[in-house]
Amino acid sequence: MPILPGATIGVLGGGQLGRMFAMSARRLGYRVHTLSPERDTPTGQIADVEIDAPYDDLDAVRAFAKDVDVVTFEFENVPAAAAAEAEQHAIVRPNGRALFVAQNRLREKSFVASLGLPVTPFAPVRSAADLAIALERVGCPSILKTAAFGYDGKGQIAITQASEADAAWQALGQQEAILEAFIDLDREISVIGARGVDGSWSHFDPIENTHRHHILDVSVAPASIAPRLAAQAVHATRAVMEALDYIGLLCIEFFVTRGDALLINELAPRPHNSGHLTFDACRTSQFEQQLRAICGLPLGSPDLLQPAAMANLLGDVWEKGTPSWAAALAMPAVKLHLYGKATPRPGRKMGHLTALAPEAHEARRLVIAARELL
Repeated sequence: MPILPGATIGVLGGGQLGRMFAMSARRLGYRVHTLSPERDTPTGQIADVEIDAPYDDLDAVRAFAKDVDVVTFEFENVPAAAAAEAEQHAIVRPNGRALFVAQNRLREKSFVASLGLPVTPFAPVRSAADLAIALERVGCPSILKTAAFGYDGKGQIAITQASEADAAWQALGQQEAILEAFIDLDREISVIGARGVDGSWSHFDPIENTHRHHILDVSVAPASIAPRLAAQAVHATRAVMEALDYIGLLCIEFFVTRGDALLINELAPRPHNSGHLTFDACRTSQFEQQLRAICGLPLGSPDLLQPAAMANLLGDVWEKGTPSWAAALAMPAVKLHLYGKATPRPGRKMGHLTALAPEAHEARRLVIAARELL
C-alpha cells in the first residue's frame, strides 16, 4: 500500500539535503520529523518535529521510528545499529544493506566489482605490510583513503612514490583503508537513479561535475559526454540499484578517463549535491523523486526542462562580509538557495546558485558570473 499525503516521513540527518527533501514533502502534504545530534538544523527548520539526539542513542531512534510511517536518510554515515533499530519499528527506505555497503569504501568497491561493473583499481589496506603489497599491485601514483567516513576529500592522502607509504599510513592513523590507483581523469559525472517499491525505475541524465579542493564546485546538465558513455553510466546505476533491491534515490559518481573509459568512483545512498539543480531545472526534482519512491507513489518525470548549472556557495563567500544577494538576483536566470546555517566557515556548504539557459555552457557561465557578483 502506498504511503499517502498526510503521513509522516522520518529523516535521519539534519543537513541541507534533508531540508530540500522536507520542502518537497511539505508541498505534497506530508509531515516531516528529523533526528540528528544538533538543534536548529537546516532540515529541522522545515520539519514539523526536530529531535536532537545522537544517532547511537537507540532509545531516541526507537521513539523517533515509532512516530513516523517511513524512515529515510539524508546522511549515509548513520550507524548501522541505528538503521537496524529503526527497521524494527518502521519501514526504512533504502534498506540497511544499502547503507552498510555505501558506508565503507572497501565494501562498496568490492560489491560493485562483484557485479562486473568497472571500478578504479584498488586494494585493501589494514596494515603497513598490506600497504606495501597494495602499492605493488596498484602502483604509483595512487591515493590512500580511509575505508569509512570519508567525504569532500577528507581522509585521503596521495602517494607519488613507494617511499612515502609509511608516512601516509601514519598520517591516516593506521586505520582500515583502501589504496586506489590514480586516474588520468578527463572529467567527472554523476547519475541519480530512483527505484520504486514495485521495481519501477527512473533516472536523471548524467550531470557533469567539477571540484575545487575536493569539494564539488560546479555541476552542469546535460553532461558533455558521448552517448555511449552516458548509456553505460545509466546501465551501471540501474544494475547497482537492482542488485541491492534498492528503494529510494541513489547517486553514483563516475570518473571518465582520458582514454574514454568509465569507472565507478563511489555511491551515495541519498540525494546528491550535483542534483541540486534538479530543484529548478527538472519536471520532478531529485527530492520529490526520493519522496515518491519511498512512499510507493508513481515516479515523476525527470526531464530536464532547460540546460542548467549549479554553483556551490561555501563559507568562504562570506569572507568579506554578507554577500551581495541582490547583485546575483538581479540576473533573471539565476536562483538562490540558502540552507539556514548560522555560521559560515571556509569549506562549509552554505547554499547554492542555479542558472538556466538555452545551452549548458551558457548556464555555467551565468552561474559562475552570479557567484562572482556576491
